Amino acid sequence: MEKVKLPIKVDPARCAQSRLVYQGVFAAALMPRLQDSTQGIHGDIDVSLNFGTDAQGLRVMSGHARSQVSLQCQRCNELFDTTIESEFTYTPLRANAEAPELPEDYDTIEVDEIGEINLAEIIEDELILALPQIPTHENEQCSEGKFDQSFGEIPTAEERPNPFAVLEGLKRK
Repeated sequence: MEKVKLPIKVDPARCAQSRLVYQGVFAAALMPRLQDSTQGIHGDIDVSLNFGTDAQGLRVMSGHARSQVSLQCQRCNELFDTTIESEFTYTPLRANAEAPELPEDYDTIEVDEIGEINLAEIIEDELILALPQIPTHENEQCSEGKFDQSFGEIPTAEERPNPFAVLEGLKRK
């Protein structure tokens, strides 16, 4: 399948009415904040987007984004390549509009003065949020991973005594 460059800005209301489906790529050059947050982006960012209307009548944009990036391991300071992915669902709202009762997995996004959203910024935000807080290799691949140690075992919740069991006994008296 041929990789198609996606539009940077779209009107989500029109796209939802037409039930558009986009599958394509954004150039890494359109993601300067992601570039600054990593040690490099490898290739283009793969994106799939679906526009439509849900059961509540809300206009919805859902999608998936994936990118190959280089990160610096926080244990050994070596670079490693990894894939970051994000799945998202947005419903567009006008500025200062009151948000309706939304399902838990929906986020809102404000449209600009002409009713458009910047897809490149949304995808960049989603991928930045998908970055690991502490990037590290797997223990087997990291030169410092052999020093990652844990001592003893943490008891499971069933094995640990309830610290309030004594109070419960006093309450019954």
